[in-house]
Amino acid sequence: MHESLEFFVTCPKGIEGLLLDELNALGAENARETVAGVSINGNLELGYRICLWSRLANRVLLVLNRFAVADAQGLYDGVAAVDWAAHMPVEATLSVDFGGILPGVDNTHFGALKVKDAIVDRLRQPDGTRPGVDRQNPDLRINVHCRSGEAQLAIDLSGHSLHQRGYRLQQGAAPLKENLAAAILIRAGWPQLVASGGALADPMCGSGTFLVEAAMMATDMAPNLQREQFGFSRWLQHQPLIWDALHAQARTRAETGLARDPLWIRGYEADPRLLQPLRNNIQRAGLSNWVKVYQGELATFEPHPDRGQTGLIVCNPPYGERLGEEASLVYLYQKLGEVLRERCTGWQAAIFTGNPDLGKRMGIRSHKQYSLFNGALPCKLLMMDLQPERYVTGASGNVRSAELVAKQPTSPQTSGSAPAPVAESTGTARLSESAQMFANRLKKNLKNLGKWARQQNITCYRVYDADMPEFAVAIDLYDGWAHVQEYQAPETISEEKARSRLQDVLVALPDVLGIPASHVVLKQRLRQSGSKQYQRMDRKGEFLTVQEGQVKLLVNLTDYLDTGVFLDHRPLRLKLAAEARGKRFLNLFCYTASATVHAAVGGARSTTSVDLSKTYLDWARRNLSLNGLSDLHQLVHADVMQWLEDDRGEYDLIFIDPPTFSNSKRLEDVFDVQRDHVRLIEMAMARLAPGGTVYFSNNFRRFRLDRELEEKYQVTDISAQTLDKDFQRNTRIHRTWCITRRG
Repeated sequence: MHESLEFFVTCPKGIEGLLLDELNALGAENARETVAGVSINGNLELGYRICLWSRLANRVLLVLNRFAVADAQGLYDGVAAVDWAAHMPVEATLSVDFGGILPGVDNTHFGALKVKDAIVDRLRQPDGTRPGVDRQNPDLRINVHCRSGEAQLAIDLSGHSLHQRGYRLQQGAAPLKENLAAAILIRAGWPQLVASGGALADPMCGSGTFLVEAAMMATDMAPNLQREQFGFSRWLQHQPLIWDALHAQARTRAETGLARDPLWIRGYEADPRLLQPLRNNIQRAGLSNWVKVYQGELATFEPHPDRGQTGLIVCNPPYGERLGEEASLVYLYQKLGEVLRERCTGWQAAIFTGNPDLGKRMGIRSHKQYSLFNGALPCKLLMMDLQPERYVTGASGNVRSAELVAKQPTSPQTSGSAPAPVAESTGTARLSESAQMFANRLKKNLKNLGKWARQQNITCYRVYDADMPEFAVAIDLYDGWAHVQEYQAPETISEEKARSRLQDVLVALPDVLGIPASHVVLKQRLRQSGSKQYQRMDRKGEFLTVQEGQVKLLVNLTDYLDTGVFLDHRPLRLKLAAEARGKRFLNLFCYTASATVHAAVGGARSTTSVDLSKTYLDWARRNLSLNGLSDLHQLVHADVMQWLEDDRGEYDLIFIDPPTFSNSKRLEDVFDVQRDHVRLIEMAMARLAPGGTVYFSNNFRRFRLDRELEEKYQVTDISAQTLDKDFQRNTRIHRTWCITRRG
């Protein structure tokens, strides 16, 4: 069959122009781009070649006829006019795909039924023999599309959609279709990088679609070389000699390509459970020598090509499902941008996202953007040149949901109300004699502690803690903000005097610390218990990013009495990070999971964090995302005591930092750390692996560890080792014990 035929080749929306170029390169004639497809002319060999070689097409439709149609009967008559005996035997099976708009045809199922009836009636034998229907694997697939009073009737030469190459039998969540992945690689210039020996890496590779498609291009492998069935395989006008010659030629080209020295193509996946299915996909594609995959979080991603090449970083960051709330994606994109800027200079990046606004969080200017569709979801492909001049200053700064922090806090009232406005500084303040003494002490502390904090890569620390009894406040610095907590004044100090001294503090702070008065947040820390302890104070939802060693953490200075990170536990968090490598880490009463983040960045094999507060678990999820850590790190919403009773896991390293009291509405009973700590620790020890360690800490001043525990286990008080330089004045701020099994 050498006469000119008409084909309509379909594709995902947004890549029609790329498909047009590809079809022209394959030898198409009269190519005309339309929505979600390209109309072309050529011989049957061209149709076969497209089925074998197109990286972008969904279906190759051989148009049999076009006819005017006004209603369902006209559709039936037009289809029945075709000599179907020339295309399929009577005993064959068929399937019909119907689309478009036709008066009297209310749904696609009815339209497909009319087409099927026309074909079956035309082929029905006197003895009742007739074609059957097989929607999954028919002998012939028919495609009909109606538009503007015309029907296009075609045979689908591809059968199953051509994006189904056959190598991806096992896949992760929300995978990209293979032809969309190929389109992204072509848009990103991967074929040109192949010619120059470039490298490719995907830091969040999922089921490995980018990796395999990139390797297929690099090895000159036809994307459907390994497919066994096409739509033309049992078509009566199929020409096996033409097909076999094309297939043999493609196999020879692939063998030649595979024999070359492999390019550096690498993928990284956080979840170890996905690695074997991923490797199976790569092996099934015949590309194990070309594509290598490893377990790794975004936090640790850094390309190291074997010959120092640069090339393309390509990835499709998770949509909402894998990381929970969309707010977590803000911090994931922020971390992705940080990794690309710091570790991938000189490379190109192609980021395919269903959340284009989040692309701005990466802090890298995209020199080009393409609109594409992942199914029905509109997406953007962001093209980035990873050179310093492309970076946006301050783009990785602190965020409030999806906006920059820029609001002034409000002013001091009683505990439980919003913090009160602090007047803007208008220059060097005039201080009273006592206030000047406070300012001098603060300057001295700032000089000593500031140098120490910079050396330790810490941007949040306590700079003053009631050093002078008459100024009874604690002052914590959070990367350019001051968080002031006023202690309850003794009864011997009048309310007026206490208020005057507090005003002295507020006047002195901006000048001494060199910050705007709007960056001073004041809270009164009155004695609280029960539900008031973590009661919401405001609803601004402003988050500030701070650094603590190798970890970034989110703090909220206004909405709660506590900020989201207990600064006094910093040495213990760093100790957990140092001990966590390769271990299974359990964090009970995890709060915002700052200790979990440290353990994960320190190389923990897995982490489990348990808390009863959904608010804090969401905060924890954001902290993980901020550091490039995936949902592999499990966050559990549960009452710790009940969860420990039910859990059967085993852990090598356990951290317990319970509240003094907890009487959440979701608890049947009040948790009391003094009363309940023995049972709590006993249940934790039951989950401890041989050779494992439990760290137990709390800040209840009158707490006494039960001697029963000291007699049963090896218990060491390590409180002194867990106080950093900024808390050495307040040695009673917490107590910490290291607990292991004896012998």
